[in-house]
Amino acid sequence: MAESQTKTSTAHKTAGKGAEPQAAAQKFNFREFVPPTLNLDFVGKRYAFLVVSSILNVLAIVLFVTMGLNYGVDFRGGTDMRVRFSEPTSAAAVREELAGLDLRDLAVQDFGSSGREFLLRFEIEEGEQMSSIAQTLSGVFAKSHPGEKGYEILSTESVGPKVGAQLRQQGLMAVGFATVCMGIYIALRFQWSFGLGAVVALVHDVLITIGVLTLTRFSFDLTTLAALLTVVGFSVHDTIIVSDRIRETLRRNPKMDLPEAINRSINETLSRTLLTTGTVLLVLVAMALFAGATLRPFAVTLIVGFITGTYSSIYIAAPIVLLWTDRSKVTA
Repeated sequence: MAESQTKTSTAHKTAGKGAEPQAAAQKFNFREFVPPTLNLDFVGKRYAFLVVSSILNVLAIVLFVTMGLNYGVDFRGGTDMRVRFSEPTSAAAVREELAGLDLRDLAVQDFGSSGREFLLRFEIEEGEQMSSIAQTLSGVFAKSHPGEKGYEILSTESVGPKVGAQLRQQGLMAVGFATVCMGIYIALRFQWSFGLGAVVALVHDVLITIGVLTLTRFSFDLTTLAALLTVVGFSVHDTIIVSDRIRETLRRNPKMDLPEAINRSINETLSRTLLTTGTVLLVLVAMALFAGATLRPFAVTLIVGFITGTYSSIYIAAPIVLLWTDRSKVTA
């Protein structure tokens, strides 16, 4: 009898030792950014957000028509020259030094916080030699800032007016072409209402981003255009994630209503969306703050575009699917 009790006790101890790691493994869990039981009513507030988005889009169009973008030398034509001086000075002083050269539409911008680096912008005519203009500027700066390292021309970028106008037209066409192609792809991949929602969401994102660029007067050049095309790709990627989850939810729940399926799908992908966008925004904010004035328009464009892209995939694309389709077509 004692031997039997000893065996039973040993068995319990052995089982207990094996159960402790299993219990610990079951208790261990990664922290979730959004609770799995979250059920926000995104669909129920769709009309209010559609109205807000429409107002913002109209304001962006008005800003674009009335103020226009601050086109960089790539799209406007002309010359950008970065100059660094050994001693601090001011933009007004540099402009006064160049007053006798009669440079067309001359603009002098402080390019740093030390008052030593400046960006000069002026227009040139077709056929005008940039090398001769650079030599003339060097002669002026050599007199006003004497010494071996009194001044330094860091970079010079020159584009003719005709070439700039052609690049501007091609750039805007590239954005429109990318938007339409993305919408066609989603329409073929899912259903035409998803494609319509994607196109509307992309137009919304592009308009809001252009409105912010117009309001802040950041330079719109080829680098900024590349950021705008990146925004288009990011917004479509987020829309595809939500659209695919909507279709999967309806297939798993044949009796679920379409509004409920859209709501559940958005809630299920919300954690992934916020984490992805949030980590990217951390890098972009650091770039906007510390990467310098050259990359700041690029970073700000991506920041605004990624935020609006996340917003539009939830409050623009999905509600349009609900307005223009029914459940049977989504699950087909």
